[in-house]
Amino acid sequence: MTGMFNKLHGQPDSYDKKSRYRMGRTLGAGTYGIVREADCPEGKVAVKIILKKNVKGNEQMVMDELDLLQRLRHPHIVRFHDWFESRDKYYIVTQLATGGELFDRICEKGKFTEKDAAETIRQVLEAVDYLHQNNVVHRDLKPENLLYLTPDPNSSLVLADFGIAKMLESKNEVLTTMAGSFGYAAPEVMLKRGHGKPVDMWSLGVITYTLLCGYSPFRSENLADLIEECKNGRVIYHERYWKEVSKDAKDFINQLLTPDPNKRATSEQAMKHRWLTGQTASNYNLLPEIRAYVAKARLKRGIELVKLANRIEALKMQEDDEEDASGAADVPSNAREAAGEALAAHSTARGLNVPEDQPGAPQKKSLSRLAKGAIFREIVLAKVREIKEEEAKEKFAKSASEYTKKS
Repeated sequence: MTGMFNKLHGQPDSYDKKSRYRMGRTLGAGTYGIVREADCPEGKVAVKIILKKNVKGNEQMVMDELDLLQRLRHPHIVRFHDWFESRDKYYIVTQLATGGELFDRICEKGKFTEKDAAETIRQVLEAVDYLHQNNVVHRDLKPENLLYLTPDPNSSLVLADFGIAKMLESKNEVLTTMAGSFGYAAPEVMLKRGHGKPVDMWSLGVITYTLLCGYSPFRSENLADLIEECKNGRVIYHERYWKEVSKDAKDFINQLLTPDPNKRATSEQAMKHRWLTGQTASNYNLLPEIRAYVAKARLKRGIELVKLANRIEALKMQEDDEEDASGAADVPSNAREAAGEALAAHSTARGLNVPEDQPGAPQKKSLSRLAKGAIFREIVLAKVREIKEEEAKEKFAKSASEYTKKS
């Protein structure tokens, strides 16, 4: 499929484009590749690198994402910049959001009120409404895909990661493939009953609820129980955490967390909700609850890093382009040791500690060598997230199939 982009888009050969980009640190990983920061003549950008061998037979999926990104133009959606390919990779270049993920950024603030939450959700909803008006379903709305453009206190949010987004052929088209993330997927997705734009509204409801109290409205850890929770649509507002939150906020959430997608508020209807104006929102500080939520999420991530150290040992993801890795592997030969160092660095920066006598604890003598290969640690972390995402999706799809057969 070399030259696929060029042929379909009428572009000149793009191999020479790569020289314009100087690849930097790894920002994260997806199912089919990694995302790296890069410098180019126009400034810093994000480059999604997709290994061709990972999408063999599914190249159209890459084309779909590329086509979609080029069509989207909105201040709260990450902006397309460029694309090119090499012998073994596709590169999709987008705007670089440097301000951090939604919850991480909020934790850095001195105060975060319900009024702030209403403004935050309004920005996300504007992006979703733009997508829906253009017959696009994102299908993976979650806090990790909501990024601040810059570290500036007044920076706006942008919606990112359109890897499983779909452009509908018609307003009434029904999608049937499994899509979304555990805890944010709408009941019709989990029940495999066909879905469309309403799935984004459900996910936004989950995000809004979590933003206002510091925990998820649906907390079951296995799919069957989660489906029952979502299908019943019984949203509980515990007095201890919700007594200072306005009735309008709860009404907004209830309109989104409606099990029947036909009765769920559309993006256009939600945009008109009074809560988004902030006029009835309280000035109660939500930050303590949000920080507790983020701390738990980070601790869980740290534990998973330790559990997966052995799995990392087997990873042999090589960079074939000399300028990307100077002949070195993306994952070091002693990946378990690197994972331990990565966990320690990741945890210490966030107030977590890993005892030196525990699995994953770094060995002091290895610090100098590992420091020279910082990119290795970043890729290890990225690959761990990729493994977990793949495992979760497989488990999600399998459980959903078993559940629907029983129902």
